[in-house]
Amino acid sequence: MLRNLFANMPDVVKNLLILNVLFFLATVVMQGQGIDLHRMLGMHYPSSNLFRPYQVITHFFMHGDFYHLLFNMFGLVIFGSHLERTWGKKRFFIFYFVTAIGALFLHTLVQGIEIYQITGEIFPQFDVYNIREVAGNRITWDVNPGTQAYADASSHYVVGILGASGAVYGLLMAFALLFPNTQFMLLFPPIPIKAKWMAIILGAMALYQAYQNSAEDSVAHFAHLGGMLFGFILIYIWRKDRSSFY
Repeated sequence: MLRNLFANMPDVVKNLLILNVLFFLATVVMQGQGIDLHRMLGMHYPSSNLFRPYQVITHFFMHGDFYHLLFNMFGLVIFGSHLERTWGKKRFFIFYFVTAIGALFLHTLVQGIEIYQITGEIFPQFDVYNIREVAGNRITWDVNPGTQAYADASSHYVVGILGASGAVYGLLMAFALLFPNTQFMLLFPPIPIKAKWMAIILGAMALYQAYQNSAEDSVAHFAHLGGMLFGFILIYIWRKDRSSFY
């Protein structure tokens, strides 16, 4: 069954799936060697001294754990396969990367606003190498970073963003716009739901959780919303532009 599924998978989706799995396996192997690829390849705030330009791309091939990878790859295969067959390789590839970068843009924009509200600067400098331990979004410092507000702001410099979730939420938005009445069977609870309602419910949940802004919540909800927003915008542009057929 899995062999048939993989054989029938369109090319771009298949290659994205392979890349994500390879990055995950490399992360596990290198972790055993004491090398933290999450910190190296996850996306950090642009003025963090952990930031590297390649993280703009590498972060959406990285995942925190197996279930994070499984959820995102399930969405990629289910929604992405239909969209690639509908659009073709080039348009699907463009859509995937635009929504992934769009998700990062909104997430980073919100980070910048939060940091500015606390520090009065968009790109303040924090020396992340004075950090002793990171647990969730909480940080223990070897030196006093100043006020607790500054310590909270500097967490953005240490805790990187990982995963393809933004792009997957973008795929969900596209699928809901193109095939709104396609019905899925949920696992928990085991009830049928149409694609349009799935997109609305997951989008509303992401918006609610984003504004809850819980310290214990390490999920980048604004990245999910960014993927959906940029997916919606791109679909709107493509629907208006009838001159392109790829």
